[in-house]
Amino acid sequence: MPIATPEVYAEMLDRAKANEFAYPAINVTSSETVNAAIRGFAEAESDGIIQFSTGGAEFASGQKVKDMVTGATALAEFAQVVAAKYDVNVALHTDHCPKDKLDGFVRPLIEISAERVKSGQNPLFQSHMWDGSAIDLDENLQIAQELLAKTAAAKIILEVEIGVVGGEEDGVAHDINEKLYTAEGDFLKTIDALGSGENGRYLLAATFGNVHGVYKPGNVKLRPDVLKGGQEAAAKKLGLDAGAKPFELVFHGGSGSLPEEIREAVTYGVVKMNVDTDTQYAFTRPIVDHFFKNYDGVLKIDGEVGNKKVYDPRSYLKAAEGGMAARVVEACQALGSAGTKVK
Repeated sequence: MPIATPEVYAEMLDRAKANEFAYPAINVTSSETVNAAIRGFAEAESDGIIQFSTGGAEFASGQKVKDMVTGATALAEFAQVVAAKYDVNVALHTDHCPKDKLDGFVRPLIEISAERVKSGQNPLFQSHMWDGSAIDLDENLQIAQELLAKTAAAKIILEVEIGVVGGEEDGVAHDINEKLYTAEGDFLKTIDALGSGENGRYLLAATFGNVHGVYKPGNVKLRPDVLKGGQEAAAKKLGLDAGAKPFELVFHGGSGSLPEEIREAVTYGVVKMNVDTDTQYAFTRPIVDHFFKNYDGVLKIDGEVGNKKVYDPRSYLKAAEGGMAARVVEACQALGSAGTKVK
């Protein structure tokens, strides 16, 4: 299938929320990792999301170019061609973008999609994330208002973060403290600023102890009840039934989370969970295995010529693709999206 249209992406999110499952959003940095992610979705019979961070997009453009928009556009166009060969729907998303990188990343990408929509095409991306967690909430939401108007016009969904995800990703670091838990009042401020869909659809990355990086199970102190409280407060403000879930939530920093915490978060309205650290390891581990087992073949030792078959990048990147795809399948199973692809 081709990359999800705005209508198909909306249907994906609607189905996830209604049926209490979430899509893995897999960070990718290259054509190889794009292939691995889409293959994993297909093997799990799950639709899914692939996403590019600022650093990942810059890397994808090449070390002599190092331009985020170029890299993101190149990977998006590559994904458009490859995804058409699979029978699942894939949405394209950009991950954390702080204030100082908006003009060099998200705003130009929104303009590219806006021009495509004007000419009768689909947008290049289905959603973009604005990460204003490092600034004052009022300023965060003011910028979100401006971006939401632009994304809505370009048939794109905006992702907004309120609260702080701890740890470090792509050079953006936050301390692990009480700011990791979004306050109920912040959920209500978000409704005041952005509405509840009438001004454009948005996803909300509310924080409940999330931490980027590598942690053993049990080390991350998640409190999914924060999400429940935020949904209840928003439902009350909007005059909805007590069990309503006005927000479509995003789970960041999921590595090291316990399965039961993931399941609980999904029941409170999480429709998207970012997966990066675990898939990075799943991609790299088979490469390490290949090099250790073929040490004297990948290196020209003592005047020998090595073994072209084992230093050909295809020999180990095939294994890397398989390893990462298997981890994507595992993520789909854990989040309940396996077997739910939109026909």
